[in-house]
Amino acid sequence: MDVRFSSRASTQTLFAQVYEYIWTRIQRGEWKEHEKLPSVRLLAAELNVHRLTVFKAYQLLKEEKKVYVKDKSGYYVHPGGAMPLDNLDSPIVSSYVQKSHLSEIHKVPVTYQFSYALIDPNLLPNRFFSEYVKEIFDLYPKVLSSYSTVQGDEELREALCRYFMDMHRFHLSPEDIMITSGSQQALDLLARMLVQPRDAVLIERPTYSAAIDIFRQLGAQLIPVEIHPNGYDLDQVEAYMKRYKPRLFYLNPTYHNPTGYTVPAEQRKQLVELAERYRCFVIEDDPFRDMYFESEPPPPLFSYSVEGYVVYIRSFSKYVAPGLRIAAVCLHPSLVSHFFTVKSLADNGSPLLNQKIFLHYFSSSRMQQHIEKLRTALNVRKTIMEEELSATAWRWNSPAGGLNLWVKLPESLSMEALLAKSIEQSISFVPGSICDPLKETKSWLRLSYSYISEKQLREGTKLLISMASELAGTVE
Repeated sequence: MDVRFSSRASTQTLFAQVYEYIWTRIQRGEWKEHEKLPSVRLLAAELNVHRLTVFKAYQLLKEEKKVYVKDKSGYYVHPGGAMPLDNLDSPIVSSYVQKSHLSEIHKVPVTYQFSYALIDPNLLPNRFFSEYVKEIFDLYPKVLSSYSTVQGDEELREALCRYFMDMHRFHLSPEDIMITSGSQQALDLLARMLVQPRDAVLIERPTYSAAIDIFRQLGAQLIPVEIHPNGYDLDQVEAYMKRYKPRLFYLNPTYHNPTGYTVPAEQRKQLVELAERYRCFVIEDDPFRDMYFESEPPPPLFSYSVEGYVVYIRSFSKYVAPGLRIAAVCLHPSLVSHFFTVKSLADNGSPLLNQKIFLHYFSSSRMQQHIEKLRTALNVRKTIMEEELSATAWRWNSPAGGLNLWVKLPESLSMEALLAKSIEQSISFVPGSICDPLKETKSWLRLSYSYISEKQLREGTKLLISMASELAGTVE
């Protein structure tokens, strides 16, 4: 039997996973309106859980009017899918409660933007780029008349190959690199390439919310792996690999999104060894590597890869020019042709102009000067937010790099109420449950300190704290 859910997990965790499994398949349209759902007995056997766990999930779906019951016949899909929540007028809060989609939060214009894990445009070399683009047209007069190859511009791949070999001692050639339109496209394509419906996928808890959506859309069964300030419980990781035989483990080990944690070097090597032993692919997402504040982070897992089970995604978009949408994917030669196929179906190649602009800026001394100044600016912003938060009883681990703080609030404080009140005051943040595959992380939130000015950062943090205090007083 293809075991999906761990019998060692808590009843609440199993219940949440079964609920999410049923609801996700309904949302994807795999089970249509008025279609009969699998019986409690069949679904319990399929998922290797107790029948009572499945029954409880069905009962909650029935209460939420997502399914209905026919006497002596079973459960059926309710027409209309998710029902609106009458007491939540804000679409952003409704989305948070019902879907947990980060994109809905980003749609709302606010003054104090703590939900964007992006860098303040004023910190990027905008004027330099505007002048620099003219040089690109002189160097490549036909750049707008040409498509890039599907694999990516050869000149750029050669430059990145030299960079990875010099900086991280990667063993690869330019032919082992694919250029994508940002890291999210890379992850989406890799997931399509590697994952089939009902494949087990290990994923950090919490994690990058888009990754949750990507794997769920493909019908994968998500197996959460807790990430801590000192990394993972490797005994747990090995037990999961042995038990579930997962297709892949998606991780973001350097200045992790959303927690800011960094997995230590010794664990990275051990993770690669486990992946090779159990034939589990590792997708290493590394968008924040250059955003360290003091010392450089440990080498990527890809540096330890021998048998080709590690796939490395390196995005440069956030701190160079987000509009260029440039990421590199490093793969074992045996995977390149498969990735080539899914990439060609997606867009037949990322824009050549973007790649040429990035290539010449990436190779310049101006780039290193920019990165050094950016590190200083981000560290100052992190310090400002931490100074303001220090007046509270909230908890967080100060990250050594990256763009986010992962903050624990009192459990008595309603995250839905805080989110709704924050939007009224033109503040946005990311509720922790959006980053949780089980949607149970209710008292955590992610605050990004990188997108707004130092003045706005201080004002917005003070205002957020004040609103939380008011709500806490109301609760008490």
